Amino acid sequence: MNAYTQLKKHNIKPSIQRIEIMNYLLTHRTHPSVDEVYTSLSKNMPTLSKTTVYNTLRLLSEQGAALMLTIDETRLCFDGDTSPHTHFFCKKCGRIFDLPLTESLAKQIGKIDEGHMITDVHYYYRGICKDCLTD
Repeated sequence: MNAYTQLKKHNIKPSIQRIEIMNYLLTHRTHPSVDEVYTSLSKNMPTLSKTTVYNTLRLLSEQGAALMLTIDETRLCFDGDTSPHTHFFCKKCGRIFDLPLTESLAKQIGKIDEGHMITDVHYYYRGICKDCLTD
């Protein structure tokens, strides 16, 4: 799905900045922070402000077009993949990896539990990634 379509799907009015930020999330599967998105996009968009990036990323997450990740307490990260999946945070290098959602966890979405309907499940794993284990 392209950035423009993703914005329209989530009732977000497309602007040049929003399209570029959404496109960045869709093409960079690195779970970037606000600073990382700003640094990368500001090179070609000199009028882009860090505030615009932050506000846009927050809007994307509020509207369901992106995920806001708080797996690392020191920085806020964003994910353009809104399909059900889990995340793994490497405590050594700080990277965040996507992991598939197990069948048992996926079955919880939509389930009614004690009168509450579950719309999404966020599972974070922490440890040492395979690259850091070999260093």
